[in-house]
Amino acid sequence: MQPDVSFVIAAYNSEATLDRAIASAIAQRDVSVEVIVVDDCSRDRTLDVARSYPEDIVRVVALEHNRGPGGARNAGLEAARGRWVAVLDSDDEVLSGRLGAMIARAEKAGAVIAVDNLQVVREDGVPEDTMFPADYLEGLGEISLADYIAGNIVFESRFNLGYLKPIFQRDFLNENGLRYDEKLIIGEDYILLANALAKGGKCVVEPTTGYVYHIRTGSISRVLELHHVEAMRAADAKFAETHLMDAAAAAAFARRGRSLRKAASFLSLVQHIKARSPFRAIWTALSDPAAVRHMSMPIAVRLRRVAAQFAVGTGR
Repeated sequence: MQPDVSFVIAAYNSEATLDRAIASAIAQRDVSVEVIVVDDCSRDRTLDVARSYPEDIVRVVALEHNRGPGGARNAGLEAARGRWVAVLDSDDEVLSGRLGAMIARAEKAGAVIAVDNLQVVREDGVPEDTMFPADYLEGLGEISLADYIAGNIVFESRFNLGYLKPIFQRDFLNENGLRYDEKLIIGEDYILLANALAKGGKCVVEPTTGYVYHIRTGSISRVLELHHVEAMRAADAKFAETHLMDAAAAAAFARRGRSLRKAASFLSLVQHIKARSPFRAIWTALSDPAAVRHMSMPIAVRLRRVAAQFAVGTGR
């Protein structure tokens, strides 16, 4: 029988957290699931942990070469058989009623995408607030392309919608040729959902909390470098060439483009300061005065705040 949901867990050096992620996927109520773990050439015992489960419970894909988070997820999508696919980061977990609630809401609304709220857990295990206020998500109801782009603007977005963890109807992804951009290390989640919305995918919001996001020091989502932002700018340029946008989406897209340019200038300025290249730092400051405004607080603090604007949570 075809399972209701395929969980895709891309794993790299995740031996310490993989059991938790797998157990939470297996524990889903009211839906049938398959769990696919894609090992991206881990150097620890991640592959052994994944293979310790019976094959009828956890299917393991061991990649021959490292493909990064997007490539590992794509391998999982190719192996998936479920009606719906849910990506679960190897250091995160899901609550037992999550997929049942999301699928029920999506199918009632005739949607092919669904998102929900996230519980944030600190590295010491202490829960923080949910990622989004419940009334905010309830007010959204659905997320349009314009909504989503506007929720991914650096320095401006009140709530960063890039942290959302969508589930997709697998047939919709396949029929539209939608996959993760393997050139992106940060921002691959954003561009996939943006592409899906641009293809006409209806996205509904389940306002309850179902995904547990664990903050982990050293994960890619906590480290942001200039080349990450430049890769996102290139992906956005390709997006603009591929899709027609309505006026609201186009306006949000233009604001996002300006925000990425500011972020790139700021990171370039920081890079030159750290490299003790004063002339290059001055040139960057003169070329884009907006970068200087972000130097009003300590660099480390601003870097953390900028990094927080780019949601990935790859657990790598």
